Amino acid sequence: MTLLNRITVDPNLCGGRPCIRNMRIRVKDILDLLAADASTAEILEDYPYLEADDIKAALSYAAHQMDHPILRVA
Repeated sequence: MTLLNRITVDPNLCGGRPCIRNMRIRVKDILDLLAADASTAEILEDYPYLEADDIKAALSYAAHQMDHPILRVA
């Protein structure tokens, strides 16, 4: 399983927002925790059903989403 395969999108789950392995933990939730300076160990302690690779997957997904082409109008 590659990291990005851990990110799922289901229109019937969390309003179709990207989630971790079809759970109700959104990628944004993980990113918000990391932005609030929570460590991976703290997140895994608070969410024991998550795995370290889930956190890496959320970061990888976010990085991938930020790499989009910039279109310029001439």
